[in-house]
Amino acid sequence: MTKSVLTAVAWPYANGPRHIGHVAGFGVPSDVFARYQRMTGANVLMVSGTDEHGTPLLVQAEKEGVTVQELADRYNRQIVHDLAGLGLSYDLFTRTTTRNHYAVVQELFRGLYDNGYMVKETTMGAISPSTGRTLPDRYIEGTCPICGADGARGDQCDNCGNQLDPADLINPVSKINGETPQFVETEHFLLDLPALADALSAWLKERQDWRPNVLKFSLNLLEDIRPRAMTRDIDWGVPIPIEGWQDNNAKKLYVWFDAVVGYLSASIEWAYRIGEPEAWRTFWTNPDAVSYYFMGKDNITFHSQIWPAELLGYRGEGSRGGTVGQLGSLELPTEVVSSEYLTMSGSKFSSSKGVVIYVKDFLEEFGADPLRYFIAVAGPENNDTDFTWDEFVRRINNELANGWGNLVNRTVSMAHKNFGEVPTPGELSDADQAILDLASRTFDEAGDALSHSRFKQGITKIMHVVGEANAYIAEQEPWKLAKDETQRERLATVLWTALQVVSDCNTMLTPFLPHTAQAVHETLGRDGVWAALPEVVEVTDDQPVEPVGAGLPEKGRSYPVIMGNYRDQQAVWTRIDVVPGTALSKPRPLIAKLDPELAETGPSWARVNS
Repeated sequence: MTKSVLTAVAWPYANGPRHIGHVAGFGVPSDVFARYQRMTGANVLMVSGTDEHGTPLLVQAEKEGVTVQELADRYNRQIVHDLAGLGLSYDLFTRTTTRNHYAVVQELFRGLYDNGYMVKETTMGAISPSTGRTLPDRYIEGTCPICGADGARGDQCDNCGNQLDPADLINPVSKINGETPQFVETEHFLLDLPALADALSAWLKERQDWRPNVLKFSLNLLEDIRPRAMTRDIDWGVPIPIEGWQDNNAKKLYVWFDAVVGYLSASIEWAYRIGEPEAWRTFWTNPDAVSYYFMGKDNITFHSQIWPAELLGYRGEGSRGGTVGQLGSLELPTEVVSSEYLTMSGSKFSSSKGVVIYVKDFLEEFGADPLRYFIAVAGPENNDTDFTWDEFVRRINNELANGWGNLVNRTVSMAHKNFGEVPTPGELSDADQAILDLASRTFDEAGDALSHSRFKQGITKIMHVVGEANAYIAEQEPWKLAKDETQRERLATVLWTALQVVSDCNTMLTPFLPHTAQAVHETLGRDGVWAALPEVVEVTDDQPVEPVGAGLPEKGRSYPVIMGNYRDQQAVWTRIDVVPGTALSKPRPLIAKLDPELAETGPSWARVNS
């Protein structure tokens, strides 16, 4: 039976272009995972989109002198092209300002409300004294009242992991303009997390294979669980689908309630766009399906606490009971896969602070695969990792160009020069068999690592085979064999063996380096699409929906999405035999070496002004 795998990827915020810190956390790891799963034969659905609601977008639009929808449209389009350029194989990358998304979000809220898990309370809300605008929890920082750490946010302290309210902070200030926020009474709907705590705890304690940092953080959240506001005083967002509230333009659903529902709404939109409206249920209401959620560590609480609690409440599985909502019994995450931060000079990448390298600039200078390789082999999988140009240049030149690129080029060049095709091997020596066996074993070892989201371990094992293959060629000295006509069969055997290992390594590197993998596939004399790449498609917001509340966006707007035909690609996670007699062409260099001077200076466009 084919395994169904939902790959749910964090939604980038549409208030500016994405930098490499963003894609190190959510983009490349999720794509490596999805590509690997597809190669094993799994039925994969990889979804995400731009997150386009909340105060930060309003603030940015005001700065730029445009409407908030104009700003969202512009950055949505730029982010779509950046992520497609990076080769991220979304089945659908959409946005949160669609009619379908509004309707699905409102259905989830209504289901929670009907089951008694959305409770109305008067709370203390933070506003900007100068503008009167509501300040989001995450735009307020101060000293944590629990552990005393500076820089705690209004929703949680990253140092001790505790959930906070902005009013809890000591010496709170607005990140927008440095003001001390004013706290006023306001009425809101809160998600009754304490009523869902037992069910949430039972679910979390069943998680066994999560990354230790994620599981520990998630379990710590249970120690101080409290109701959490799911609405905001703001005029930009999804309307609250409750009588007496849905027409109040001053109150909307909290952007984080709206954003996590996006995984579900994107799946429903994907099903509509492929012409199979119920196909999303294979991934959401099927107990045999698995789901993996990818994000940076600052978003763990929303994916291991808030979103699972919402799903439990929608299913009526908290202490208040309830009935399953109209969409059915929706499955909880199998795993929350969180990465740490990619930093620069010890500082978190931040556009606002000038510590930034934008994806667009990086792609134009270096292409996608060097960045993908660096993130995979040296990224922030389990610890914060500092990006330096010295380390980037060293990795690309020594490992990717001198290691992998050189192995492909020298092997195919010698086979082309001496035979013009894949040669027919003679009897294998112990050395030949040893390198072939190593490559064969690595399919299982690297595959096991990738299936458990241990990407650094996986690519390290694969690159070990690359190194051993280069050592094998150095030891066998085929250039000397080529000068001795009596060694013709041995030369053919060595080059056939090396070509087979090149083929094996290319297969295993495909999830990490899809652009290069396609080129190597062709270099080996093969045709057709080996590693499918995403496409940007212009669509119309015309999906039939069942509005639960009010205020859905107008019908008929166009916007770009990322989709792709990945199911017809040839890539599979197994040895593909190299066939003697296959014609070979003289290869072109696959991976350009970088100017060593870049290690000292970085490119001129890299703005680092911390």
